[in-house]
Amino acid sequence: MSEEQTGATSFVRIPIMQRILDNPFILLFIGVVVPTVFYIIWGIMEIVTIPIAP
Repeated sequence: MSEEQTGATSFVRIPIMQRILDNPFILLFIGVVVPTVFYIIWGIMEIVTIPIAP
C-alpha cells in the first residue's frame, strides 16, 4: 500500500539553521551577544597594545 492509503506520515527533520533563523529570540540573543563579545575582545586588544610609560 502507498503512504497515502495507510495514513502514515513521514517525519521530516528541520535543519538546524532553519530552526535558528525562524526563532526571533535566538536571533535577538545572537544580535546582542556577538557585538558584545567583539567589542570586549577589541577593548582587550587596545589595552594590551598601550605602551608602558617609562
